[in-house]
Amino acid sequence: EVDLEERLHELDLRNDSDIPDVPPPTDSTPEILKRALSGLSARWKNWWIRGILSLAMISGFFLIIYLGSFMLMLLVLSIQVKCYHEIITIGYRVYHSYDLPWFRSLSWYFLLCVNYFFYGETVADYFATFVQRREQLQFLIRYHRFISFALYLTGFCMFVLSLVKKHYRLQFYMFAWTHVTLLITVTQSHLVIQNLFEGMIWFLVPISSVICNDITAYIFGFFFGRTPLIKLSPKKTWEGFIGGFFSTVVFGFVFSYFLAQHQYFVCPVEYNSETNRFVTECEPSELFQMKKYSVPPLLHAVLGWETVNMYPFQMHSFALSTFASLIGPFGGFFASGFKRAFKIKDFADTIPGHGGIMDRFDCQYLMATFVHVYITSFIRGPNPSKLLKQLLILQPEQQLSVYKTLKSHLVEKGILQPSLRG
Repeated sequence: EVDLEERLHELDLRNDSDIPDVPPPTDSTPEILKRALSGLSARWKNWWIRGILSLAMISGFFLIIYLGSFMLMLLVLSIQVKCYHEIITIGYRVYHSYDLPWFRSLSWYFLLCVNYFFYGETVADYFATFVQRREQLQFLIRYHRFISFALYLTGFCMFVLSLVKKHYRLQFYMFAWTHVTLLITVTQSHLVIQNLFEGMIWFLVPISSVICNDITAYIFGFFFGRTPLIKLSPKKTWEGFIGGFFSTVVFGFVFSYFLAQHQYFVCPVEYNSETNRFVTECEPSELFQMKKYSVPPLLHAVLGWETVNMYPFQMHSFALSTFASLIGPFGGFFASGFKRAFKIKDFADTIPGHGGIMDRFDCQYLMATFVHVYITSFIRGPNPSKLLKQLLILQPEQQLSVYKTLKSHLVEKGILQPSLRG
């Protein structure tokens, strides 16, 4: 037993070059595709597999959009859980010889705790009228943060109790691994859902721009790529990067024009407590109302147009698609560096030709954060409807106090007459 502890202690001090190879993922390509593409070279076989599976995933995505906002939220949650599983599994495989106590159990427990906190915050923020009608939920929402902290504290204490002599350093590595994974997956997926509540267009345009950039960069790189872009991803080329940028900007502009015409995509997603349904009905804001703009002199000389009609959101789509093309790929480069650090090709073999779910959504998480920051910085103003929902939760005497304070403020501003009776 003493020899075993000494050996484990020596392993704990190893460097990156000594990290064991993770078993390569198995080929999950359906047999029917293998037989159909058996006569092709490996390069073209991968091309067709990636293309067919990409079309299948895009078709499924459109189907879920048709099914509505709630199904999109379930999709985001499912992707989050799968991405978390893939990253945690890498940690478990790499350090499997340590046989760390409770590592996987605590990892999933912390995932439940963090999801409970974030989704509870969403319920309290967006479903206030629904919560008000149910006494059991009022208790959970009132003490939500305390309950969340108590749940996390339980996991923290369990981790401390699981510490084993000679394993301390590695166990803290794994503790940090779990929390960084939670930061990457759970918090970002929460931002995706918040973007969705702002209007489905804020969900669809960024995600579609990343998908478009990924596909077009691959196509341009496949056919025209000659100049390597970055050492972390040897297959990425400048030709693919530049071609993907221009294609994505054009796609975002055209796709935004189509979506901006429909209330279903532009209206904030709200929960109707009377019908127990998510609704997307509103009077579109100025962002989604056609306006006439003067064409800059340089473009006027090229196009011959003096004015152009477009939706203001299309200018914002330019910022979103530019980020998706220039900065978004760095999420993929980050993931490539992570995989190289642990000597793996893909996060998993969930999708033939593509790797794992995380391999397809490594850029999406970075994009979600940018969209959320962009909305809060340049788009969102005070929201009277959300404030009204919070006022309705207050006790009658608290509501009366707010009314008197507001009335006094409006009188001082000269908006109301002092003689007005309330």
